[in-house]
Amino acid sequence: MSVSNDGFSRRDLFALSGLAAGAFSAASAEAAASAPVSPVSVAKVRSYDEDLVAQFTTMFDQIGGIGKLVQGKTVAMKLNLTGGGRFEGLTAGQTHWVHPRVVGALTAAFGKLGAKRIRLLESAGRKQGAMLEDKLLSGGWDVNAIKGAAPLVEFEDTNTLGEGKQYSTLKVKTKPYIFPAYNLNHSYEDCDFFVSVGKMKNHEEMGITMSMKNMFGVTPTALYGGREQIFHYGVVQAPAGVPAELDPKSNRYEGWRMPRLITDICGARPIDLAVLDGIESCVGGEGPWCLGSKPCKPQLLLVGRNCVCTDAVGAATMGYNPRAGRHEPPFRVYKDTKNHPPEQLIPPGETHQYADNIMLIAEAVGMGSADIGKIDVRGVPIKDVVFDFDAFWKGQMRV
Repeated sequence: MSVSNDGFSRRDLFALSGLAAGAFSAASAEAAASAPVSPVSVAKVRSYDEDLVAQFTTMFDQIGGIGKLVQGKTVAMKLNLTGGGRFEGLTAGQTHWVHPRVVGALTAAFGKLGAKRIRLLESAGRKQGAMLEDKLLSGGWDVNAIKGAAPLVEFEDTNTLGEGKQYSTLKVKTKPYIFPAYNLNHSYEDCDFFVSVGKMKNHEEMGITMSMKNMFGVTPTALYGGREQIFHYGVVQAPAGVPAELDPKSNRYEGWRMPRLITDICGARPIDLAVLDGIESCVGGEGPWCLGSKPCKPQLLLVGRNCVCTDAVGAATMGYNPRAGRHEPPFRVYKDTKNHPPEQLIPPGETHQYADNIMLIAEAVGMGSADIGKIDVRGVPIKDVVFDFDAFWKGQMRV
């Protein structure tokens, strides 16, 4: 077993993936071996009060610069604003939403690089005409300050048509697992540079959520309903007029489906820049509605051009093995059973709930490498910034 210079073990995909035998074909193994690798910048940021515009400017330079990709272009940012509720005494941005100062700083940084238009996107309401600005205001955001951070800033709720006349059908550019294409709000097609701004945190169904998991929210509920029946469990097929599932008889367990479905979404709408807000976060689940979840302060910020590489480095900074299998943390999950049907919780042949490792699922179709030993980590070394999420959740970590 070799060890990278960051102090993390590099383990073979098939020896330790924990996935079912035969889960990857020879072609998938070849795709994983040749998956693209891109630098990831890691920063220690102690507070949202720091100069985040300067911090992002430095991090963009560390990953090779993005000026030519942004200047004169439309930049779209998909924000992670999952769920309602609050941890007592804290704002949503401190725990389970991306923080407004991160979004404002990114907006200003892209403006300084000459972006023609910056469009902020997220699923806000289920009715046509819902305003993303209202959701932001409900979270205590200074919307006017963000509007003023760059010459032209727009907001769009992508749960519906929004300002568009019709949905865009985006085909999965990698080999699809579950759906061949998705119908999405026009803003996900009508942009030149696409950014996923994810919150680095645990997730009750996926184990962790970062830039890739953030993409689940691009699917409009106006078309796909509440998403769980169609996407999580596959007990209802997609409605007429949207791309149909490839194999309605495939595995219905959400721990199998969701990593593959989200990989498909990232293949349909590729991420040009992944940003992870881990300055403050939560462990034990993706929000205060998850039993046992609690706030934490990892003091981390990550930026990378490849979403798989960025999420892999993010997992390592959380104290997890990015190549962990379904029987290992964080993919052996403990889900609240109160609000979910028992038959959907533990799959046949298993003794617990699990999720397949989304980074390995994406790596297998050549989307990016999850091998820390291959990724050029710039800025602060991983070993100097690790915040052990599991140890903190179990009360075994001093802070």
